Order: sequence, then C-alpha cells, then structure tokens
Amino acid sequence: MRSDSRSARIQVLVAEQAARRGARVGVVDVCTAAVAALPVGGAGVSAMSKTAASHPLCSTDGISEQLEELQLTLGEGPCVDAFTQGSAVLTPDLLTGAMQDRWAVFADAALEAGARAVFALPLQMGAISPGVLDLYASVPTVLDAEELADALAFADLATLLLLDARIDETGAPVDGVLADRGFEDLGGYRAEIDQATGILTVQLGVGIDEAFVRLRAYAYTQGRRLADVAADVVAHRLRFSPDTETKRTDDGT
Repeated sequence: MRSDSRSARIQVLVAEQAARRGARVGVVDVCTAAVAALPVGGAGVSAMSKTAASHPLCSTDGISEQLEELQLTLGEGPCVDAFTQGSAVLTPDLLTGAMQDRWAVFADAALEAGARAVFALPLQMGAISPGVLDLYASVPTVLDAEELADALAFADLATLLLLDARIDETGAPVDGVLADRGFEDLGGYRAEIDQATGILTVQLGVGIDEAFVRLRAYAYTQGRRLADVAADVVAHRLRFSPDTETKRTDDGT
C-alpha cells in the first residue's frame, strides 16, 4: 500500500474517533484508533524532552496508563529507549530472558500490570522528537509488516497533533488542533516546522531542541498555531534574535 494512501486511511480512522467523542481531533483519538485497528489492547502517549520533565499525555485504559507512568518513573523501558535511540522498540514478549535483563525493574512491573508485549514508536519530525506512542498487548504479539506500517502512520499523525497543540496555562497540551485544517498537506506542514526550526538554530545560535522550544514558546505567547509561526519564519516575516525581542517584518526583511 502506498504511504499516502495509508496516511489518508489512518487520518480517517482518527477523525472518526474524534467524531464519536464529539470533539476536535487530538492525540487521544490516535491512541483509540490505533487500538481499534491493531492487535493491541491499549495505547498511550507521553510527551518527552531532553531538557524538560517528561509526562504522560493520554492513555486508553488502566494498563496503558500504568505503563506510561512506570517508564517515566523508573527511567527505563521501551518508551525511554525509543525516545533515546530515535527508533521503534518492538517487544513481542516481555517474559523472555533478554527483556528481563534489559529492563530488570520495568519488565516485571509491566507484566504485573497486565502487559505482555509492548511496542514503542518515537514521535519524530526531522531532528525534533516531542514524545513516544506506546502500544501494549496482554499476550505475546508480533506486528506484521502491514501492522507495523500502520502503527508508524499513527505515530506520524500523533507527532503532528502534538507539535501543533495549543498549550494551556498548566503546560498541558490541549487536544483539537487539526480539525479545521482538514489534515491537508501534512508532508508540507512537517517540512515547514522542521525548516523553521533549522532557521532558528542559525538566528539564535542554539541547538535544534532549544530552537524548537523558542519557536513553540513564541506561538504560545502569541496565541497562534505553531504551523503559522513556522510559515512566518520560513517566509522571513518573523525573525528571532538572541539579544533582542522577536521582530515581525511584514515587508519580508
């Protein structure tokens, strides 16, 4: 199946979940749709960062909620490894000796919670990684090639939702950011945010993580979508400076 056809199908599944909730599309809908489409029992998303405290964002059931909390509390597990390595960590059976050795504390705790298989997929856009999508099954499970491709497509959509999420005053992402976008041109949307972040690394003389934090902080303080701010940066309508306030230049200078 072509990747664009797969992405379109996944977007429909997620939008349908949001419609059932009677709310705008959010990462919780990605989790719910993934559970319905894949041979897993639950899903969860955690926001993760190298420079700030990580925290669970959503989960579909009690077991997935425990898994998110366990990994962030213990500092080990598939979720932590996926974020650190920047690649999917697929664990068909936590009961194997290798998994027991790899995550001595987490493996036992996860098994006790009711999870037998865990699949952790990093949420990534270029060099930016805002979190991880975790899927679990209560029995030993292997995702075939099609199922894994679908899982990655769910993670891709979760990335876009999380990056463009508005932040409330407590710092928690608010669901409902792509409903009025209609999921249009997601590839271009990803590329523009990534490009803007790269531009800010030069303008501010900072690393990619700090540049993205500045980009998102500006969007929050101005009450604007991240994608709209990124578009202004790429078009040179907005320039960030390490020494002065961020300036908007409507003439493109």
